[in-house]
Amino acid sequence: MKRGIFITGTDTGVGKTIVAATFARLLRMNGVNVGVMKPVTSGCREENGTLVSDDALLLCQAAGTPYSEDVAPYCLREALAPAEAAKAEGVRIDFAHIKEVYERLSATHEYVIVEGAGGLMVPLSGGLLIADLVRELDLHLLVVARPGLGTINHTVLTCFAAQQMGLSVAGVVINGMPGNPGMAEKSAPHHIGSLCGAPVLGIWPQRNEVDEMEIVDELAAWLDGQQETSIVLRELGV
Repeated sequence: MKRGIFITGTDTGVGKTIVAATFARLLRMNGVNVGVMKPVTSGCREENGTLVSDDALLLCQAAGTPYSEDVAPYCLREALAPAEAAKAEGVRIDFAHIKEVYERLSATHEYVIVEGAGGLMVPLSGGLLIADLVRELDLHLLVVARPGLGTINHTVLTCFAAQQMGLSVAGVVINGMPGNPGMAEKSAPHHIGSLCGAPVLGIWPQRNEVDEMEIVDELAAWLDGQQETSIVLRELGV
């Protein structure tokens, strides 16, 4: 396994980008030369005639690295599953190209954080899934989950599918725990930790700031003050 992590989620909108950017920020704060990558982004906006991934921009800002085509090699206009968005634009998502780009980033950074699109079973190209890309890049997985009702099922299914496909799950981060959690939120971490075959590496608080970089800075500072963070980073292979 290379020095890096692939961040996936139990679903779209669980906060993968915030988690990926926060870890990038934390590593940078601790003197690690960290690289970031968002191989495929759907729903990109156009800027000066070029499609731009806002997710990749946030990752770059957190890591202190310039935005480039290597960081976001496939930017797709439509907010659809990547395979459909690529088909609509006549684009072929090439795993060999993504791997080549990842190897370049690995050669110039001590650690690389790769953020997926949606969850493990999201189709990318020709029947190949996000899970197949994880295998191609030979990376451990970090699963991001939400805290509410239904998350136990979603998270256990994600970890089970990963393990059945021969992928190694380093752990789970439960993102967005409310300040006054209900019974579903309170009980979920215990069940996830006992059923997933992977440790819960963090229960991150819900943040209400509008600016995403402000959220990342706040979470990174919070993590930096936690005694358990050194253990978490060790589990992630840092």
